This record gives sequence, structure tokens and C-alpha cells, in this order.
Amino acid sequence: MAGDPGVTTSEPQDVPAQAIEDRVNNRSQRPSSDAFKAFMASHWAPADGALPARAEVAAHAERRRRAISERFPGERLVVPAGPLKVRSNDTDYRFRPHSAFAHLTGLGLDHEPDAVLVLEPVTAGTGDGGGNHASTLYFRPLAGRDTAEFYSDARSGEFWVGARPTLAALEALVGVPTAHLDGLEVAVTKGVGAREIGGLSVRLVRKVDENLDALVDTARYNTAQDPESLDLSVFDALDDELAEALSELRLVKDEWEVAQLREAVAATAAGFEEIVRVLPRAVAHRRGERVIETAFFAKAREEGNDLGYDTIAASGNNATVLHWIRNNGAVRPGELVLVDAGVEAESLYTADITRTLPVDGTFTDVQRRIYQAVLDAADAAFAAARPGLKFRAVHAAAMEVLAARLEEWGILPVSAAEALSDEGQQHRRWMPHGTSHHLGLDVHDCAQARRDLYLDGELTPGMVFTIEPGLYFKAEDLAIPEEYRGIGVRIEDDVLMTEDGAVNLSAALPRTPEDVEAWMASLR
Repeated sequence: MAGDPGVTTSEPQDVPAQAIEDRVNNRSQRPSSDAFKAFMASHWAPADGALPARAEVAAHAERRRRAISERFPGERLVVPAGPLKVRSNDTDYRFRPHSAFAHLTGLGLDHEPDAVLVLEPVTAGTGDGGGNHASTLYFRPLAGRDTAEFYSDARSGEFWVGARPTLAALEALVGVPTAHLDGLEVAVTKGVGAREIGGLSVRLVRKVDENLDALVDTARYNTAQDPESLDLSVFDALDDELAEALSELRLVKDEWEVAQLREAVAATAAGFEEIVRVLPRAVAHRRGERVIETAFFAKAREEGNDLGYDTIAASGNNATVLHWIRNNGAVRPGELVLVDAGVEAESLYTADITRTLPVDGTFTDVQRRIYQAVLDAADAAFAAARPGLKFRAVHAAAMEVLAARLEEWGILPVSAAEALSDEGQQHRRWMPHGTSHHLGLDVHDCAQARRDLYLDGELTPGMVFTIEPGLYFKAEDLAIPEEYRGIGVRIEDDVLMTEDGAVNLSAALPRTPEDVEAWMASLR
């Protein structure tokens, strides 16, 4: 393509070549004159210096830090929020802190990229809340309006991304002493070394911030008695134990967490109502699944922080694809649409609910037969969920119902009893996933917990988890009668374990086929 007349396309010989990392700013035409800089630094109203009230979550977060402190006395614990992540070129994803960081600080939303919580060991009983550690939150605070960062930094400048809290404001909000991020390197690496030579052990939540991983690994290497034979896998095991402990700390939710989950569930229920309302428009659109997806997303952004995970909006045979998130298919009358979606509250706690809906408001006989089998399996799982029983008992109860129905329909190649044995499992062809998982800050919460505390653990009041059996009969599955092919059904509810048994947090959304049909009619 020819250039403009009179414009040369080559760089003058006396201009140094531009570094590749600087070229992302080629689109910017920001002035650089001293006059501009002086003018930009002047005539701004003073920032509001009022300190916020202490957040309700602060007391709960302090108890969580105390619990993890008791687990690792005498060791420095480093928990990063994580950096911004590039989506494409010079644009970032909306920031979400790592869940362990959010749990220990109470901070959600998007105002603490690069922040790091450091728990420094102190004399036993003299730390935060009488624990073994003194906590400090390292953070990049608000830049003054008289600084170049205010108007020149597109990632952190107030002119570009809005105000950020000051160190004092954040400390007042979360009840944790704060310090500038510039001091983090020293705080993390000072005194690191083998205990045999008087050094301090450091545990880090890894794979959150690559720069922090490298900083800690370098400190370990530089302070090793014999760096050449240093086995970093030993330190990886220490870090894994911290990740494990932080995950297990979330197995039982406190009352504040339960309240946040209730809010997320309520917003999710409202999102499902929007889905029903847009079904006629979805049918008329060539990518009707996207119509459903975006209707729910709008509610998630209106009522919460974001989606808790990518929405599954799967119509027809797509409903048999367990993690269908392309959502680019048509929505046709006479078919079912399976929607698995959750609103993430501003606290970052998420709901996780699935409903399977008849597109035109009425189940066919075959659809109803499959739907009722899944509902009966879910009800059996609810009945099995009692304090003191094993977590895995919930799944077992649901599988007994589904295996019996598959046998009754002549689909199982063996008896239900044989299929349910460890040597069988043929029924899992049509129900391959687990019936339950923990729920909280992550949609699959507590994932690093030990097996004996998760699958083999006992149900305890305060646990929040899903119950979500399903049946998935793929259109290409020749092992089943033709009338079943292309139908996928899942029913998923969010459950709070109490002393009296399971409480369905998502009970506001209809579950029986009759109630689903009546509810859809009332909204359409």
C-alpha cells in the first residue's frame, strides 16, 4: 500500500531503532513536552482522604489467617493476588485475585493486582489475633495526581483505570497493616535459607505470579549451602502443603461466606428467569445459544461481579457435551436446552446451578421420562446428605437410582447391581462426572484438599456443595434406542449442610417437570 504523498516510510538514520516492547504504545500520541507535564500535574482537586469503615469480612479473614498461622509456625507464608493477565497485545482481562488471597484478606473486585499478603513469623502468641504471624499486605497504592503515573500508566494510572485505594484506606478497610509494593522483595527474601544455618523457611502459593516464583526460587538457590545439588522439588513439596492447607481451610464456610453464597444464588436465579424470557428470541436467532448466554451474562454483571465460570448454554445434542461453552448452536422447538451458570458476587463467591428446560415450554414423554429419572437421583442424593456421612455417599445414592432406571429401560448391558460394582460401572457411560463438588470462591472449591478430607471426608455443617446428577444420551450413541438419542439432562442445586441435613440454597428455581412448565409459562 502506498504511503501518503511526501511522507517517507523509512526511519531517519540518526533515530535509534525502537525496542520491541515499546511498540505496543505506537498507537499513543501522548505529548511529552515539559509544558504538558507541568500542566497535567496541576489544578486537580485534592483526593478524598476519608478512611473507609472496616469491612464486615475483616474479622472473618483474621480468623482464617490465625488458622493458617497455627498450621505453619516459624515459617514465612507468601500469598499473592496475582498480576494482570494479557488478553491480547496491550489489553488485559478484568482482574480477579487468586482465591487464597481473597480468602485470607477479604478482598474481592479488581483493585489489587500484584498485591501480596506476607505472614511473617513472630513469637508464638504475639501475632495477629494471638497467632504466630504478623501479616502485611504489600500493595501498589494510589499515585498522586502530581505524578506522571496518574496520567501516563494505562494499567494503573487513575486517569486510565479509576481511583485506587491508598495504603491507609486499604489498611482501614481490611484491618491488615499495609506497605508499598516496593518493599516486597526484601520482605520475601530476607533471612531465607536452610534452618541448619539459622535460615528461615518460606512457603509460597505458586503458579500465581511468575515473578514471585522466580524471586523465591532465586533466594533459595542463593542461600543454599550447595547450590549445585539443590533439589527444588523439596521446596515445591513445602509450597504444595501450603496450597493444600489453604484449600482445606475453605471446606467449612463461616456465616459470612454462606451469606455471600446466598446472594450469588439469588442473583443466579434471577438470571435463569431472564433466560426463560429470551427463549423466543433464541429460537429465532441462528446462534440462539449465544442469546441465552448473553442474557445471563447481563444479569451477572448487573447484580454481581461477573460470571463464576463460562456459561454452558447447550441445546439439543450439545447438551450431551459436558463442558459445552462454545454456545454457537441453534435453539429449536421440541428440544431441551441445558443451562449451567452461576453469578459471582462482588466478594467472588459463586453460585453453580443447572436447569434443563423444554425450549417450547413443555416436555415430551421421553424428555420427561429422562428428566424425572435425573430428578429422582438428585432427590436420593439430597436424602443421603446428612452430617457424619461420607461425601462420596451423595454420589453413590444418585448412581443407584440412575443405574436402576437404565436397567428398567433396557439400556444397561448388565444388571444395575453388576454395573454398580467396582468391576462394572457400565452406567457411567451416560453419567461420567461426579454428583457433587464443593462450592465457594472457586466453582470447584477446595480442589487441592486431601482425598481423606474431600471425597472420603465426612459431611460437616457449614459445607457448601452441589448436587448435580445427569444423563447424557449422545445422538451418535448406537448403544441406546433412537428415541433417547440427542437428549442431555442435568439438574444442579447448591446445598448447605446443616445439623439437620441438606438445605437447598437454590430451591427458588423449580425442579419438578410440572413446576418447570408452570414457571416457564408464567414468565413467557
